[in-house]
Amino acid sequence: MNDAPLLPDPSPRLETAFRAVAVRMTGLGFVNPALDVEAVGFAPWNGHWLGVLVSPWFMNLTLAPRDAALWQPLAQGAKRSYEFPAGVYEFIGAGDEATGEYQLCSLFSPVGEFADQATATLVARLAREALFEQGNAETPTMPVANLAPPPGPLARVERQLAAPLSKRDLFHGRFVRSEP
Repeated sequence: MNDAPLLPDPSPRLETAFRAVAVRMTGLGFVNPALDVEAVGFAPWNGHWLGVLVSPWFMNLTLAPRDAALWQPLAQGAKRSYEFPAGVYEFIGAGDEATGEYQLCSLFSPVGEFADQATATLVARLAREALFEQGNAETPTMPVANLAPPPGPLARVERQLAAPLSKRDLFHGRFVRSEP
């Protein structure tokens, strides 16, 4: 039995750290000045915290440890896939002293298409909810069957007509090349 305390919601820690970064990024071309840093919808999932982190330059699904015994560290830049009802999503390891460890899955980067914070927050909430709707899973593509009939006598005649004739064939009166 695991007696270790559960780790607190990482939202305040993530927001503080990324707001400090946002100040340094002000004015860069890929930064959307209409957006602020916001941790959206963080809630427990499979022993982790799962939510969406919105910033002026990205929107990411974000996993952070909740139950330390269930957390599997992931080196910065390394990848791991998680299965949700809507499909399998790949997350990348990240973190530092200010944020602690977390894993992210990019939803939007950059985020220039968002006119305001309210819209970005709504999309973040809907994206998180959509993970848990099986109807959002991609349907596998079905192989396309070859319904053409197998080659028969007509195909053999067509091949014979298409085969080149030699002078010898013409001399012997063969106007159709026979198959070998």
